[in-house]
Amino acid sequence: MKILGITTQNHDASLALVSGNRILWAGHSERYSRNKNDSILNQDIVDEMLSYGKPQKIVFFEDVIEKSWRKWRASETPYNHHNLVKEELRKYGLLDTGWNYVKHHRAHAAGGFYTSGFRNALVISIDAIGERDTTTFWKAKDGVLDKKPFLRQSYPDSIGLFYSALTDFVGLKANEEEYIFMGMAAYGKVIPELKKLMLQDFFKQLNPPYFKLRHNLHRGCRWWEVPKEISYGHYDIAACAQSIVEDYLIDSVNYLKKYWTVSSNLVFMGGVALNCVANTKLSKLFKNTYIMPNPGDSGSAIGAVAAYLDKPLSWKGPYLGTNIEGELNIKKAIASLMQGNVIGIAKGRAEFGPRALGNRSLLCDPRGANAKNKMNEIKKRQKFRPFAPAVLAEHANTYFDMPMKETPYMQYVTQCKQPNEFPAICHVDNSSRVQTVNNTTDNKMFRALLEEWYKVSGCPMLMNTSLNIKGEPLVNSWEDAKRFEELHNIEIF
Repeated sequence: MKILGITTQNHDASLALVSGNRILWAGHSERYSRNKNDSILNQDIVDEMLSYGKPQKIVFFEDVIEKSWRKWRASETPYNHHNLVKEELRKYGLLDTGWNYVKHHRAHAAGGFYTSGFRNALVISIDAIGERDTTTFWKAKDGVLDKKPFLRQSYPDSIGLFYSALTDFVGLKANEEEYIFMGMAAYGKVIPELKKLMLQDFFKQLNPPYFKLRHNLHRGCRWWEVPKEISYGHYDIAACAQSIVEDYLIDSVNYLKKYWTVSSNLVFMGGVALNCVANTKLSKLFKNTYIMPNPGDSGSAIGAVAAYLDKPLSWKGPYLGTNIEGELNIKKAIASLMQGNVIGIAKGRAEFGPRALGNRSLLCDPRGANAKNKMNEIKKRQKFRPFAPAVLAEHANTYFDMPMKETPYMQYVTQCKQPNEFPAICHVDNSSRVQTVNNTTDNKMFRALLEEWYKVSGCPMLMNTSLNIKGEPLVNSWEDAKRFEELHNIEIF
């Protein structure tokens, strides 16, 4: 039986089709409509999903009735979420298919645990807000995730909303640019007086894993004022907010580990699990840590199916989307890289998730001071933001202090041992968000490219960033790729 997981009427609509325990296909609506963070479906994504077969069951991410109630409580524009979803299904001829809801945070937790390969784990899901839950802790034992979390925090108490509110405070977009806010933190300082003020002004109680906010931060905190006697900048705001979130996560886990001793495995999900700096610190507290490459709401199209089936899915990696057929001309690509060019790769199945991992990537030589500036000009993004290296896994420890053996999905940061040699992939604190590529990966094309690059250049890594410019979705189809090539004068292979 084919089961369709769906998230829509949210900030990043997506679909995932599963047969048995196999994920046949998964995609993001924005990649087809070309509207960044598209919240609704479109005919093109539905048509591609249907090319893999019509589903016999639909599972929707979130309890739409409960979400409508919460939106009313939050004084947001009232609407009937249930009817909106029904109208979408009717529009695309799917209303006759039986459908179910699963809870927001259970979809996060199930999507993580049932793709992790673990038998036992502590499962954490933290985001801005689900229907009502904002933070949930789960137990998974003998291959089964508990039906309910053993600890939860509910709206309006939300660590995710706290971080998003301060993202907005410094002039970035809440629910979209938290990753930039995280990058800013490395440029700032944790000023004790400023951090203390944040804790006093925003938290009524902070006794991890429990906390209470003083204010509902759903609409931001532009009202907040910092006394003139505290000298600070936006980078310092980011550093202090990042420190508070990290402290909360670490203290919560250390508390919970006293009572949950069955496993040394951690599964971390929800939008907060995209914070790779915090992920790195959490990972040091466990033998094994797993974060699905798409841990936020858009990834819960898979999570919804996992929660419905309540059993493991066959996870072979995030290459689940649109397939661009054809062989990669590796020799020609290497020749262009050796000339110092930035090149694009658009081959194979698109990555399901926010990060390009070799199939929809911009690549260049990470050596040389000008590489970062060149890429920033193409991407039209802030100059302070770091880039990531894709490195042959067997060479990773030579160049980086790896937090774990392999980091295939760019979810953790590590210190570069030779920052002067590789300035393009180092942040201001000499950290790098490493993607390791091993010889058993399902992305054999990208592995072959890296191997040939190493053979020719003596360098086992390339700078790897997403094939798009700031504010646009990743390139999805070959037509998108050719359009990008023409607009930005970047050769796409």
